[in-house]
Amino acid sequence: MVLLVWVGALLGLGVAASGAGTNYANVFSLPDTDSKRAYDLMQRAFPESAGNTDTVVWKVDEGSVRDGSVRSRIEPALEEIGRMAGVGAVSGPYGEQGAAQISEDGRIAYAQVTFAEQADAVPKELVRDVVDTARDAARDGLEVELGGLAVARVQEPPTGTAELVGVLAAAIVLFVAFGALFAMLLPIVVAVFGVGTGLFGTQLISHVTDVPEIASLLSTLIGLGVGIDYALFIVTRHRRGILRGDDPEEAAVTALNTSGRAVLFAGGTVCIALAGMLVTNLRFLEGVVIGTSLTVVLSVLAAVTLLPALFGLLGPRVLSRRQRRRLAAAGPRTEAVSGLAARWSAGVQRRPRTVAVVAVALMAALALPLLSLRLGTVDQGNDEASTTTRKAYDLLAEGFGPGFNGPLQVVVDGEASDALVTVLEETDGVAQVAAVPPANGVSVIQVVPTTSPQAERTDRLIDTLRDDVLPEAGVQAHVGGVTAVSKDFATVTGDRLPLFIGTIIGLGFLLLLLAFRSLVVPLTAAVMNLSRRRPPSASSWRSSSGVTASNCWASARRAPSRRSCRSSCCRCCSGSPWTTRCSW
Repeated sequence: MVLLVWVGALLGLGVAASGAGTNYANVFSLPDTDSKRAYDLMQRAFPESAGNTDTVVWKVDEGSVRDGSVRSRIEPALEEIGRMAGVGAVSGPYGEQGAAQISEDGRIAYAQVTFAEQADAVPKELVRDVVDTARDAARDGLEVELGGLAVARVQEPPTGTAELVGVLAAAIVLFVAFGALFAMLLPIVVAVFGVGTGLFGTQLISHVTDVPEIASLLSTLIGLGVGIDYALFIVTRHRRGILRGDDPEEAAVTALNTSGRAVLFAGGTVCIALAGMLVTNLRFLEGVVIGTSLTVVLSVLAAVTLLPALFGLLGPRVLSRRQRRRLAAAGPRTEAVSGLAARWSAGVQRRPRTVAVVAVALMAALALPLLSLRLGTVDQGNDEASTTTRKAYDLLAEGFGPGFNGPLQVVVDGEASDALVTVLEETDGVAQVAAVPPANGVSVIQVVPTTSPQAERTDRLIDTLRDDVLPEAGVQAHVGGVTAVSKDFATVTGDRLPLFIGTIIGLGFLLLLLAFRSLVVPLTAAVMNLSRRRPPSASSWRSSSGVTASNCWASARRAPSRRSCRSSCCRCCSGSPWTTRCSW
């Protein structure tokens, strides 16, 4: 019955999601930042051209881009792009204002394609049409490439490839670990059901609230991870119970009472970590939190309901044939604690203070680079060398300097004076300044740095413009552009990171306090920043008299009451650490 319910839920949500389609809202916004104020002014001045600006770059092997043979191929392509619905403007190098768009040697030129929307909101079909139209103009001796955020979206690899590779790798590892086909399939089946229902549910939720497209990718990655891991945890405990002689149902009950409880709290800590993003007040992350949290909850639900149902269907076949034959021939086996892990843990417990000091010193040394950490985002100079965005990036850097790939926009609420342009030109770190005619009471000045977008000097230039140059010039202006947005995003993230971490630790502390009814355990977890705590294995303790804890556990399970369970444990394992763990 449980299996039928899950199959019905997966198919029903799949049909509903397919019928409704997706309504992802890829809206990126950084409220109360200088770059956001610059964007708002640009949207007021150029409502049809305030969207994302991408670049068409071309280079000739011989001659000049001004040659008629080159213009006859490039100009018709640019005109066709300009007529496309959703394209706000196309500014090429062959007009009166386009001389600066040709390199000094005349071999490289570019045109700017400004969309009516930001990159995440531009339809991919439109961007593909722009890319195909521009690249169709290429020929031998004429290279045409495109760069920009919108173009980068359409050259992303198809979704699902990485997830498929991950599932196949997990299947191989699980089969090697278990040696049994069904035991290998169980965690994967549970993860597929959890991720599938989570993804379909997220698609339906996208019609109710803003959910970015990246939420589906993150939901898949996180859901596969926790789904396989949680199911693996329970399957391992279930198999050990059968090997100890328990019947499959009794082994399943024990696995759910121990590992299943830990899975519930582990899923809770993951959801808490995801919900911590809400306190950053970055509104575009809310949909990500909703989608990923829903997938985690459904993965946990599948692990504690669907998995026991599959246990009931498979019975002892969760073991390999060899294990079943050995169990039938030799009977149940007792588990002895041995191996490298056991010896290591025993050695650590014998010298806890020494090991703690060494561990803290090692972690402190590894954390030293954090002191010089500079937050930021990658640009298209990090793309694969074979992509058109990387080739366009390199061509622009070759023809116009490294800073041309990350121009800044100084947006003035009013008319920009010639004095302001002069001051910007004289600012250290500025390679080129170009003013755009004012529109609707707003002036835009494009500032090209001398350094690349990721360079620290470019970061300092933005601060210099905002803190010194513009205030001293006495104008109300803001610095925008992709590079400025990346800097503001890094700044906002860094400023709110302590609140984010503090929220996670605080909520995790409360969850563990409820789970263990102890202050020591949640305090330890808070210090170590652990997200999970597993109950101790019944075979992980050995008494001082040499009696294994598994035998003690067996006698305790047969005890009719909690009091006699405690007394059985204490009589069996007197003097061992297991005495303090009778409640398990």
